Amino acid sequence: MAGFLYQPHTSAGRVPTAAAYRFFAQEIASQATITAVDKEWIRREMGAPTSAAEITERAGHVLAEVSNGLGIIVSPPMGKTVLEHARMWLLPDGRVVVVLISSGGNTRDKVLRPSRRFSQAELDATADFLNRHYSGWTLEKIREDLLQKLANERERYEGLVQSALTLCDPAVFGDDLEHQVHVEGTAQMVGAADFASQAQLRDLLEAIEEKHRLVTVLNACIETPEPVHVQIGVKEISERGENLALISAPYTRNDLAQGSLGVLGPTRMHYERAMTAVAYVAQLFSEALSKI
Repeated sequence: MAGFLYQPHTSAGRVPTAAAYRFFAQEIASQATITAVDKEWIRREMGAPTSAAEITERAGHVLAEVSNGLGIIVSPPMGKTVLEHARMWLLPDGRVVVVLISSGGNTRDKVLRPSRRFSQAELDATADFLNRHYSGWTLEKIREDLLQKLANERERYEGLVQSALTLCDPAVFGDDLEHQVHVEGTAQMVGAADFASQAQLRDLLEAIEEKHRLVTVLNACIETPEPVHVQIGVKEISERGENLALISAPYTRNDLAQGSLGVLGPTRMHYERAMTAVAYVAQLFSEALSKI
C-alpha cells in the first residue's frame, strides 16, 4: 500500500513506515486479547505489594520485559496527591516544615518561609483542620473548597482557611520529576536486538533524561477516549522520535484518575502483546493502589 513502505537506500529492502505501524496498531486494537500465559505471569509478577513504591517498581519491570524497551510509570502531579495526614512544625528562625502523608504512606515535605510568622499553636490548629475535614481529598480539591469557603463565609473561616491555603498549596510544593517518573528497563534496552541503529538507541537514552517531556506525553493519554493510547513517532520527546513508539494507559486510585503508565521502545515491537500488557498492568496497578 502506498505510503506504508519505504527504502532507506537503493541497496536496502523496503521497511514499514510510521504510517504502516500506526495502521497495524489501530487494526489490532479492537480485537487484541491478552494471552493466558501473559495474564498469569503479570499477575504473579505484580504480586501482593505492601507499598505504592513497591507496586510501581514491579509494574515498571513488567512493562519493560514485554516491550524490550522502557517501562514508565508517571505518578500523579502534586495537585492530584490524596491527603491522608498533615503535620507542621515551627523552626526557630520562623520557617515552617510541612509534611503531607498520602495514601500508601508516601510523604512529601517542604520547608517554607511564610510571609508572616506562625506560632506552633496555629500550625497545630491548621494541621488538625486539614486532617479532620480533608483526609481522602486531593490537594487541588482541597484548595478549591478552601477558596469557596473563603468566598462564602470569610468571617468564619478566614484565619484557618488562609493558613491552610498558604501552607498546603500544591504550587508551593511543586512537582519533583525525579520522584514523579519511574523508569525501568534501561540496562536490558541497551542490548536489545530490536534497535536498527545506534541512532535509535541514542534517541531512547536521551528521552530518559528529558523527564518533563515523558510526563507531558504520557499524561496526554488520560484525556483520550481510548483505554490504551498508541503513538507511533514521538517527536515531542526527541527530534528523531519517528524511530520510537509509545503505548500508554491511565490508571486510577479509588476510581479517581491519577497518572499514566506505558512502554516506550522501537517502532518494531510486538504491538499486540505490548498493548494488552499495558492495559492489564494499568488495571492491576489501579486495583493495588486502591487497596494500599
